[in-house]
Amino acid sequence: MYQYSLASYLEVFEFSLRKSMPDTIVHKRLRNIMDTLTHNVYNYGCTGIFEKHKLLFSFQITVKIEMDRDNVKQEQLDFFIKGNIALEKSRRTKPFKWIPDEGWEDLIRLVEVEGYVFGTLLEDIERNEKLWKAWFDHDAPESQPIPMKYEESLGVFQRLMLLRCWRVDRIYRAITEYVTKAMGEKYVTPPIISFEAIFEQSTPMSPIVFILSPGSDPASDLMKLAERSGFGTNKLKFLSMGQGQEKLAMQLLDTAIARGQWLMLQNCHLLVKWLKELEKALEKVTKPHPDFRLWLTTEPTSAFPIGILQRSLKVVTEPPNGLKLNLRSTYFKIPAIALVECPHAAFPSLVFVLAFFHAVVQERRKYGKIGWNVSYDFNESDFQVCMQILNTYLTKAQENGDSKIPWGSLKYLVGEVMYGGRAIDNFDRRILNTYMDEYMGDFIFDTFQPFHFYHNEDVDYKIPEDGPRDNYMELYSLYDDYIEALPLANTPEVFGLHPNAEIGYYTQAARDMWLHLVELQPQTGETGGGISREDFIDKIASDVLNKLPEEFDMDKIRKKFGLEITPTTVVLMQELERFNILINRMRKSLSTLQKALAGEVGMSNELDDLARSLFNGQLPNIWRRLAPETLKTLGNWMIHFLKRLQQYNTWVNESEPTVMWLSGLHIPESYLTALVQATCRKNGWPLDKSTLYTSVTTFQNPEDVTERAHQGCFVHGLYLEGAGWNREQGLLIKQKPKQLIQNLPVLKVIPIEAHRLKLQNTLRTPVYVTSQRRNAMGVGLVFEADLFTTEHISHWVLQGVCLILNTD
Repeated sequence: MYQYSLASYLEVFEFSLRKSMPDTIVHKRLRNIMDTLTHNVYNYGCTGIFEKHKLLFSFQITVKIEMDRDNVKQEQLDFFIKGNIALEKSRRTKPFKWIPDEGWEDLIRLVEVEGYVFGTLLEDIERNEKLWKAWFDHDAPESQPIPMKYEESLGVFQRLMLLRCWRVDRIYRAITEYVTKAMGEKYVTPPIISFEAIFEQSTPMSPIVFILSPGSDPASDLMKLAERSGFGTNKLKFLSMGQGQEKLAMQLLDTAIARGQWLMLQNCHLLVKWLKELEKALEKVTKPHPDFRLWLTTEPTSAFPIGILQRSLKVVTEPPNGLKLNLRSTYFKIPAIALVECPHAAFPSLVFVLAFFHAVVQERRKYGKIGWNVSYDFNESDFQVCMQILNTYLTKAQENGDSKIPWGSLKYLVGEVMYGGRAIDNFDRRILNTYMDEYMGDFIFDTFQPFHFYHNEDVDYKIPEDGPRDNYMELYSLYDDYIEALPLANTPEVFGLHPNAEIGYYTQAARDMWLHLVELQPQTGETGGGISREDFIDKIASDVLNKLPEEFDMDKIRKKFGLEITPTTVVLMQELERFNILINRMRKSLSTLQKALAGEVGMSNELDDLARSLFNGQLPNIWRRLAPETLKTLGNWMIHFLKRLQQYNTWVNESEPTVMWLSGLHIPESYLTALVQATCRKNGWPLDKSTLYTSVTTFQNPEDVTERAHQGCFVHGLYLEGAGWNREQGLLIKQKPKQLIQNLPVLKVIPIEAHRLKLQNTLRTPVYVTSQRRNAMGVGLVFEADLFTTEHISHWVLQGVCLILNTD
């Protein structure tokens, strides 16, 4: 949806010429025009992009200007966004355990890139552990003095490069500070969307396109603007697009152009094919009425005609961000009289509970996969319907003289039907039901032990004291005043998440930004090291080719196993066949790429994508499709690839591994299914009535396991996210600060008859392939493990605890 034309830029340019300060001295006048134009381009761009991309846009503007001033070099920028993309780990081992593995590799590369400033950095770290550890452990190292001589000697961008090696989670904040220092605070303060300002920038020739996000609706704001601008209902026309509306839309457009009306076509994404006709109709317009405006609303879609996007003014509308703003927005849309429509005394309090729940489920989305596996479009209509349900059930209870609130029905209708109806993932539904249990029950009215959603020494999220029922305005303002007194920012603990979730959120935001910045970099010319791009790609291709093994001889292996084929041997055969296909594809594509670089064959789109990925240190898509799901960079993926090869060789040449590395299998669930199948055959159990049970052992490393499991198997390489693990006591504990994942000890997986499995004090924990967990199609879930806990299950459910097979 981010499409801009030269014509739209020229409109901003002309607007800037008019708005910039005049001056009789030419160079001052030019400086004024440049400053105004830069800021107007920033404002214009920010209006049409999503919140998550606004800092990326600011950074891109800043870096380009700084590169033009010779303050930043391309080589420095490449290091900052890619880090160390070498295929092999360096021979120099990290001196202290607390230094991140990836960070140490980046530090080694940093010394190579910026030797004249960081020449003795590695030695300085080795000799001054305390200084560097204190800086590393600080909550905000980006705002602290850098140890030793580096505080004085480093430039602003070099500080960013150094921080990248230590604390990825603080990069997002550091970029904000960098842009502020280089360009001023106004470049990290996006403009507030004002419909008056949008109207001022618009012209009859350029449509205004609202890009919608879940929970936003610009129609009511447009109606208010029309009233303020003197456009009554006669001059503002609405049409909701859908099948069969094409002719009517064209008629309304012709009338609006001729008579100077405003026309709003809503939900254009439902009729994307027809938009091409609209594009042609707009191209034919030469002299529209000066009052004419065309307003379009659409969800983001790649099929939207570029012609309309390039000539239009794009406006992104997003729901409020933060618990307080969300609650305020919800209460703003409730008429004050609605709080006394239901005669039941508990109704106003329960409406607040519902509004708080509504805000919480929306705000969890911000934390990515630890919040929800699938990002759901919980919106205003869900809240309105649930408020109506509350009204109906409480009125009925009051009329029947029933003193008990029907909690069971309310929890089911709100948690399972209305909000749960959107949740397509069982673990997401478990979170919704946990919130219902935590927020709904007689305990919320307990005066002896007052109920709090969450409280600490700074803030107390609770149900406000009830007010008078006879004065609904006073009652409404009581809730309104309480919401206004809440802080703008909130800790993830309000949602039941660990404070580390914030670190996870900022780390992911930085990684996403780097990914986008890589795509924005020029894909031609010289690399930082002085060799050409083609030579650099050719070198990487040769390195990978040299590491590739020969394909497995399947006939020879089948002969070796003979007729005694167990279910797990079948899995091995399937795994090796898939691995052979991957090796073959890698070898062929790299050989063809080398020929294309030498000019012997033509460069196809597929080869171009392969070359770009190798240049940027990313895993090429043509290999990704044939490999297990991963988020690793090319260098880390090659280490993983060779480790997989090692496990397959052991399995073929010696015997089935005593401790299976599940991450090394293409389809790990097939091995576990084979395990159940083999046990069922051995014990004569029915397959459909058998399941898996897991227990965490005290073995930290696979080498500690000396003998094979009598029943089931041992597996290793699992990582615990959202909680910590106490190896001595064998139970879940709270995560340590800054420790997002923890290596789980060896896990024993035991097939068992389902009716014999009786568990207490255990959390059914999903095991996913990567930290992206499960997607909307259900891909990513491997199995469910049982982890022992002495805490209530709800504590871990809301923290989003899971196990993953691969680190990023």
